Amino acid sequence: MQNTSAPKSLPVWSLSLGCPKNRVDSERLLGSLGLPVKSVAQMGRARLVLINTCGFIEPAVRESVRAVLEAINRLARCRKKPLLAVAGCMVGRYGAQTLARELPEVDLWLPTARLEDWPRLLARALALPEPPRGSSGRLLSTGPSYAWLKIGEGCRHACAFCTIPSIRGALKSVRAESLLAEARDLLARGVRELVLVAQDVTSWGADFGPEEPGRGLASLLERLAGLDGLAWLRLLYLYPSGVTPELLRLIKACGPPLLPYLDIPLQHAHPEVLSRMGRPFASDPRRVLDTVRDILPHAALRTTFIVGYPGESEAHFESLCRFVEEARFQHLGVFAYQAEEGTPAAALPDQVPPEIKEARRETLMQIQAGISEAYLAARLGQRLPVLVDAPHPEWPGLHQGRVWFQAPEVDGITYVSGPGVAPGALLECDIVENTEYDLTALA
Repeated sequence: MQNTSAPKSLPVWSLSLGCPKNRVDSERLLGSLGLPVKSVAQMGRARLVLINTCGFIEPAVRESVRAVLEAINRLARCRKKPLLAVAGCMVGRYGAQTLARELPEVDLWLPTARLEDWPRLLARALALPEPPRGSSGRLLSTGPSYAWLKIGEGCRHACAFCTIPSIRGALKSVRAESLLAEARDLLARGVRELVLVAQDVTSWGADFGPEEPGRGLASLLERLAGLDGLAWLRLLYLYPSGVTPELLRLIKACGPPLLPYLDIPLQHAHPEVLSRMGRPFASDPRRVLDTVRDILPHAALRTTFIVGYPGESEAHFESLCRFVEEARFQHLGVFAYQAEEGTPAAALPDQVPPEIKEARRETLMQIQAGISEAYLAARLGQRLPVLVDAPHPEWPGLHQGRVWFQAPEVDGITYVSGPGVAPGALLECDIVENTEYDLTALA
């Protein structure tokens, strides 16, 4: 028999691993339980311990397993054991039944395939009144300066190295009215920047029927950009073939708050490697950069590359290095290829040895470090708006923030101090110092 007298608040210890989309899933889950959530620093003081896992690549799986095992060991010493719930992509990849046999100490498994049911499953396990289906609360964990706005689930592409479609399923775009309502709620709480995320932001609305009004990303951006109180609107994870002249011209015409910041994961630059990856623009990845810089010459560009993909020769890698030197991205991430079970790439011949993959990753990052340092050095003496995120954890009076070309959690940061500096403030500041990836500013 369910207990219908809910407590006044729910003490929770939570951890979200992996990408920002996981963070949003955790925030929505904890905000949809129908009662206030109180975050606690110690597991033993919680009634719920929630771990939202990543299962994208093997190192992320290992990190997730370590986090669950550590929680099990710590909770074993608790006099009153909280409920241990494990959610997310690791559960979606390996299945709740399989994981339950390996880790019987976990009380509740929440697979990605049942994402919409998470609040009801968790409430039932905690003996709380079940929230109504479709409840849309959200517990923010990013402070007052920014929040992630997840606009879609799953993916419609079939890259040979990627596990996401098998874990998260096919593309499922969130309806525009739901996104606008969520965005208005976030802005009403004082959030200054919204960061749009999905596996491929440019695919938003492609799964809607032909009768659906405003199917494309452009229509969504126009409506979001017009919301009161929004200072910055940023796009992450744009599939290269979706970065069209029409989208770029919209960004240019719209202007603030829509930032000319484009995160376009290219994954490689050599046509032969791209073709083996199953990327549909393999013939010439430079075209997308030329198009961006023709229409938005001052745009900030971020990308990611995979080195050591099966069959990547020294000549392929040298071509990639030349491409990075010529393209001069503002931000770049490099990953050593991981052969993931169940993906077509894992069965390819000519797998590259781990030591070569790591050496190539380090080489590419050294090239990028010089490019980034030169780009930031050119900002010295400029006066730029800085959005303040949080106090520095070690230096009183110093805060961490970002200028417009720095996305939260994935790019460098701007250290800022001076009058009026506080989390959520957007201040004009003088750029006075730089390192390879960070800036220092005075308000």
